[in-house]
Amino acid sequence: MDLKSIKKKAKKEIESAKDSVALKHIFQDFFGKKGEIAVILSSLKNLPQKERKDKGKIINEVKKEVLEMIAKKENNLKKIEAALDAKEEWIDISFPSKKIPLGHLHPLTQARRKTEEIFEKLGFSVIEGPQIETEWYNFDALNIPKDHPARDRWDTFWLRESESQKSKVKSQRLLLRTHTSPVQIRYMEKNNPPLRIIVPGRIFRYEATDASHEINFYQLEGLMVDSKVTLADFKGVMEKFFQMFFGDEAKIRLRPSYFPFTEPSVEIDISCRICKQEGCSACGRKGWVEIAGAGMVHPNVFKAANLNPKNWQGFAFGIGLDRLAMMKYRINDIRLFYGGDLRFLEQF
Repeated sequence: MDLKSIKKKAKKEIESAKDSVALKHIFQDFFGKKGEIAVILSSLKNLPQKERKDKGKIINEVKKEVLEMIAKKENNLKKIEAALDAKEEWIDISFPSKKIPLGHLHPLTQARRKTEEIFEKLGFSVIEGPQIETEWYNFDALNIPKDHPARDRWDTFWLRESESQKSKVKSQRLLLRTHTSPVQIRYMEKNNPPLRIIVPGRIFRYEATDASHEINFYQLEGLMVDSKVTLADFKGVMEKFFQMFFGDEAKIRLRPSYFPFTEPSVEIDISCRICKQEGCSACGRKGWVEIAGAGMVHPNVFKAANLNPKNWQGFAFGIGLDRLAMMKYRINDIRLFYGGDLRFLEQF
C-alpha cells in the first residue's frame, strides 16, 4: 500500500475511534512491530543510500502527521472521558439534535374555533367583550334589577371597590361576568339592526363543582335581531348548527323555561353522546344534557339598548362551550379541561 493510501486510512480510523482503547489499537496497527508504517521504515535499509534518504524523508513526514492526529484525538477523548467521569454536561455539536415536539390547541379552543367557523357560515359576526363587567351591563340592562330573585342563579365574584368607585352609582359596581349576554347591550348600543352576532368568552360563577359544573367555563352568546324573527328561525339555526358541529343528526329538544332577558324562554337539551341516552354522570343519568338557554329578546332589553321593541324582535341564546366539547369528544367530567393533565390533553 502506498503512503498516500496509508495516510488516508489512518485519518479515517483515528477520526472514528470512540475511546482510548480503540486509539491504542490503531497506534499498534501503524507503529507496532508489524505496523504498516513500521514495516515500510524497516524496509528502507535494503534501498540504495540516495533513494533511502529521499523516501525516508517522505515516510517520516507521514509518520509525524499520523502521530499528531493520534495525539490530537487522544487529547479530545481524554477531555470527553474526564467530563463523563465528573458527570459534567457536554455537548457534541456534530450530533443531530432531537426534534422538538410541537404543541396543539386545547380541546376547548378547538371547539370554540369550530363553532365560530360554523356561525360565520350562517351569517353571524364574532364579537368579544370584557370579562370584568359593570352591574349595569351584567344585570340591570338585562332586566335583572337588584332585588330580582333571578340574581341568585348568577351569584358571582364581586370585585373590591376603591374609594373613587364608592362615590359612583351602584350600577357601576364591578364583577366577573356571569354570562356573555352583556355584550348584547354593548353591541346594540353602537349598532343598528338587522344584526347577527355570536359572543364567545370566559364566564365565572360562584357554585359547587362537579362532573358538569365549574366556577369558570366558556359560553357562546348568540343574538339575531330583525323586523321579523321568530322562534322557528331560532330552531332552524340551532338544528343546522348542531348538524354541522357533530357531523350527524344530533337530537335536540326545547323545553319551556324562564330567563329575565327573554320572553318566551326555552332550554335546549341535546341527547347525551357519551352514554347514548343510557344515563351517565355527565347527563345526570337522564340521557339529555342541557346545552343552552334561549328565547325571544325581552322588550326591556331592547329599551336598555335604546331600541324600540315595537320595531324590532329577535332571539338570543347562550351555549356552554365546555358541555359542547364534552359531547363532541365524549368527555364525562368538565374538570378534566382545567386539570392540566397532559395524559388527557395529548389525546386531542
